Amino acid sequence: MGTGIAHVLLATNVSVTLVESDAVSLDRARQRLRESLDAASARGKLSASADALIERLAGSCAVADLRGADLVIEAVPESVSLKRRVLAAIEDAVAAHTVVATNTSSLSVDELAAEMRHPDRLVGMHFFNPVPASALVEVVRGPRTGPQAVRTAHAVATTLGKESIEVADVPGFATSRLGVLLGLEAIRMVEERVASPEDIDKAMVLGYRHPMGPLRLTDLVGLDVRLGIAEYLHGKLGERFAPPRLLRAKVDRGELGKKTGQGFYAWP
Repeated sequence: MGTGIAHVLLATNVSVTLVESDAVSLDRARQRLRESLDAASARGKLSASADALIERLAGSCAVADLRGADLVIEAVPESVSLKRRVLAAIEDAVAAHTVVATNTSSLSVDELAAEMRHPDRLVGMHFFNPVPASALVEVVRGPRTGPQAVRTAHAVATTLGKESIEVADVPGFATSRLGVLLGLEAIRMVEERVASPEDIDKAMVLGYRHPMGPLRLTDLVGLDVRLGIAEYLHGKLGERFAPPRLLRAKVDRGELGKKTGQGFYAWP
């Protein structure tokens, strides 16, 4: 997600500092970003060359190097404790005017702001995967989020050529509640041998005009990520979000989707 967000920012001629936890992760992120920009250039999707855009990219393993940023978008894994630590470190590094956004897909923005001195600067900006091809940014307004942070999030989405919606800070927001519920039911249908993953997905693509079926989407998101979100929503919203046994079993076997080569589909 972080490299996808960096891609769309660079593509609109914004200078980007990409911060990773270590040098190996930073090199890997740079390579993914370069491959993404090259592919977009080959499809005629960039207004400048990939070489010109990549010159606007700085890389770092230190949060302190974000000190000059006007906007920082956090995109670390969906762990409340991890995000809190990262957001607090960002706040210590940046200027007073900097807006801080979290790319969480389900966690409470207000909970994530718990260790920030100025929670009014934190807003949710939920991007969708793959970021360059997605049309939506879900702007999440926490109870302590200030109006300037909300305005900035909408303005940045517009600059990136995306539509934005604004939702309250409730578990799963709007998109994850609906998307996860559909995905979990599709997994239960596989578990109950209602139909094959291919046919369930085909039903939603052809019958409901979804761009992608819920099981293929689960593979792209990551079964471990989907399980984590389901467990969080199960605790907050009740039994309708209880993770299916098949989902837990596949995660236990390391079948996490595209990133491991096997999920509900094989990914060579």
